[in-house]
Amino acid sequence: MKEAAVLEKPRQGWAGLWNISFGFFGIQIGFALQNANMSRVFQSLGSSIDDLPALWIAAPLTGLLVQPVVGHLSDRTWLGRLGRRRPYFLAGAVLAASALLAMPQSGELLMAAMLLWMLDASLNISMEPFRAFVGDMLRKDQHTAGYAVQTAFIGVGAVVGSLFPYVLDHLGVSNVAPPGGIPDTVRLSFWAGGAALLAAVLWTVMTTREYSPEEQAAFDEAAAEQAVGGENLAARSMVSGLPWIVAGLLVALGVYVWKLEKEVYLLGGLLAGYGLAVLGAIRLARAGRGTSMLAGIVGDFSGMPPIMKRLAFVQFFSWSALFIMWINTTPVVAQYHFGSADPASAAYQAAANWVGVLFSVYNGVAAIAALVVLPWLAARLGKARTHAACLVLGAAGFAGFMVLRDPDMLTVCEIGIGIAWASILAMPYAILASSLPQAKLGVFMGLFNVFVVLPQLLVATVMGSIMKAFFPGEPIWTMGFAAATLLVAAFASLRIGKDI
Repeated sequence: MKEAAVLEKPRQGWAGLWNISFGFFGIQIGFALQNANMSRVFQSLGSSIDDLPALWIAAPLTGLLVQPVVGHLSDRTWLGRLGRRRPYFLAGAVLAASALLAMPQSGELLMAAMLLWMLDASLNISMEPFRAFVGDMLRKDQHTAGYAVQTAFIGVGAVVGSLFPYVLDHLGVSNVAPPGGIPDTVRLSFWAGGAALLAAVLWTVMTTREYSPEEQAAFDEAAAEQAVGGENLAARSMVSGLPWIVAGLLVALGVYVWKLEKEVYLLGGLLAGYGLAVLGAIRLARAGRGTSMLAGIVGDFSGMPPIMKRLAFVQFFSWSALFIMWINTTPVVAQYHFGSADPASAAYQAAANWVGVLFSVYNGVAAIAALVVLPWLAARLGKARTHAACLVLGAAGFAGFMVLRDPDMLTVCEIGIGIAWASILAMPYAILASSLPQAKLGVFMGLFNVFVVLPQLLVATVMGSIMKAFFPGEPIWTMGFAAATLLVAAFASLRIGKDI
């Protein structure tokens, strides 16, 4: 009997690539406003620099919990004309826009922290399915182009979001924070960003049509292989979750004995929580409920494909550097390049605006590099070696903050960081999307982003203790840590595979 031919997805032109990823333009405006301004908001509302990592914990913790769950659910969702991934784009965009509208009204530090939690959760609900959406809609030979276009939109969106306060300041909007309040430049920026985010996501929702489960099965035989890539949890011993629980308890004990920052308790709680999740998933699998959400997510996490494990190590160290940058760039530039660590001073607020410009530079460079530099390098070096080279340039950019004192010269540092950022957003996902079963693309992309979130939690919980112990009052050394972690990621990239 002759086997049925496996159909190929239609090739997308530039209009199709544009529509598939345009929503990410709006999502990244939201992320850019968050990344460039939340430390400023917290300090304007009375937070000290030592408390910033703890206040930022909400963002990565939310991503850690939300992304695997949304990925798992979106793999199993089909709402007719609305599709599989688009319902999550839309719901997340509405919630994120609401958080951006409410954030400038924060009169208390706790309110701002809670809205950051809501904002990051909502952005993650929209963002995670967009990663899988590219794999859903494009044939494998277009994955690199698809993620490059997505990265370009991320870069452009981040430029727009980062420049909002700077442009408004030059248009005459007040950039001075009233006592216990937020500058009008930040207030209007958040409102405009919320509107832009919602409009961009609506564009993608209204201009794309997702392939039905039956069409995906016809395009790719792997779409029907629901068990591919997971682990048979029923065969595991019930004691396999205990080491994680013990590790979490030891971390908590270490925090108490050595009087570390209380935020490190969260790290212990996460380790113990994963151990309990493993025990629960094994019990469900043995009871014949292996397809439940908990058992499915834990089984897929334990049974990640080898290439995903190697890429996860690279992502862990890459994103450690990025989170260090987002938390510390404003206090570093204010103290060392503008000469003021006082959030109420005009020099500090000017430094915060300049950080927005610097962030727009690295994102603008990323947008160009994604479409021009990365494809050219990848064609000659391969994806893995291209990624390693870009990460080395990023490490050089972070090191430049430690030796340059002219604020204008920091734009040179941002060029290297921007090239690294472009590669971080494109290359790992292009490699991964072509190596995963279509039926589990959402959950695996969500689990892959755990290694984006874990280093952020580690930085938020541990970095404060390290800085207090070894470099009190000297935030410039955080840039040295960022450079070192990118170098580790660069060397790890070389182990992904020579032919990739």
